[in-house]
Amino acid sequence: MESNASCPADAAPLAKRQFRVLVGVTGSVAALKLPLLVSRLLDIPGMWKCRSDPVLHIDLRRWADLMLVAPLDANTLGKVASGICDNLLTCVIRAWDCRKPLLFCPAMNTAMWEHPVTAQQVGLLKAFGYVEIPCVVKKLVCGDEGLGAMAEVGTIVDKVKEVLFCRGSSQQS
Repeated sequence: MESNASCPADAAPLAKRQFRVLVGVTGSVAALKLPLLVSRLLDIPGMWKCRSDPVLHIDLRRWADLMLVAPLDANTLGKVASGICDNLLTCVIRAWDCRKPLLFCPAMNTAMWEHPVTAQQVGLLKAFGYVEIPCVVKKLVCGDEGLGAMAEVGTIVDKVKEVLFCRGSSQQS
């Protein structure tokens, strides 16, 4: 679900519209950025800020306007690309309404990122209509340096805003 190219860059914030973003987290070390990411996402105008009782994967897919999987580790990437749904996150993704945006932020060791199957799996997710927020080059926790680190929090938040506000603007029309 790529953002609508005709959406103006200065689209007016939809202050009257409440957005609900479902954030999926996998086992990557980049999950350490989750508190900062969620904190920054909550700063987006109109972002839903309440907690509710736990719900099942179908209720979650109905509830959310957008799904963000950040980070998406190699294991979960493989599961999603193969249709495996053996935990709540992969079940929500498998049940996801493809008319709504799903954004994913790959994060893994450079050697894993460079493995040929990774490109195939990312290609499958994109073919489903999911939007990749590409990983970046950086020194990883393991000491390796290269492509595979999760995108910076600011980049992720900016993309979520772009997709929410452009999508919301087109739905208002």
